[in-house]
Amino acid sequence: MTALGLPAHVRACLFDLDGVLTKTAVVHAAAWKEMFDAFLARRDGPAFRPFDPVADYDEYVDGKPRADGVRSFLASRQIVLPEGTDDDPPDADTVQGLGNRKNLLVLARIRKEGVEAYPGSVRYARAARDAGLRRAVVSSSANCRDVLIAAGIEEFFEVRIDGIVAKERGLPGKPHPDTFLAAAKELGVAPGEAAVFEDALAGMEAGRAGDFGFVVGVDRVGQAEALRRHGADTVVDDLADLLEDAT
Repeated sequence: MTALGLPAHVRACLFDLDGVLTKTAVVHAAAWKEMFDAFLARRDGPAFRPFDPVADYDEYVDGKPRADGVRSFLASRQIVLPEGTDDDPPDADTVQGLGNRKNLLVLARIRKEGVEAYPGSVRYARAARDAGLRRAVVSSSANCRDVLIAAGIEEFFEVRIDGIVAKERGLPGKPHPDTFLAAAKELGVAPGEAAVFEDALAGMEAGRAGDFGFVVGVDRVGQAEALRRHGADTVVDDLADLLEDAT
């Protein structure tokens, strides 16, 4: 293993954003809960079963493109809604409308609470840059660039494949590996020469499906075994642990 805790053949690092680089996964989970609980309460009345911001978030929405997350959770409750269109108003009971409502909620929370990067992730990204490894951010978020700028870490990454880029190129989101594969291609490395850093189960599956050289699971919520089952080669609580393990 190298000083970065990676196999020697790894030449590039592909980082997820929310929950790996920035402390925004909890913000997203809270926004999903607020949106889904309001929808379910309207639909089912006071006896509705709330959205679980841990179990439902991890299983159905974490790491996925927004509309895929909406569809996945609704399917778990046997709810079918019209697809709608991208410009549906946020009060529309459509897949796109619910997704737009969630996006407004998360942006409001980010504006109010700000964005903070994990210090260990900043250390690791800087170490990867200093070691000459190529670096990309791969996120399903359409707000990726704004979050990177707000967190003060945009400078560490050469390539960004986010929700906007994926839509423009017609790339399916995680758990499909296509966005990670696109990032590796732009960095000029083969998948087997790239390490994937993810905290979402869907991200683990994408890393495994793309035959990447190493898949690092970042366990922020106590799901280490689930990360391993879904494809992680190693699991750490924080990216700085990889630096310490290598010393």
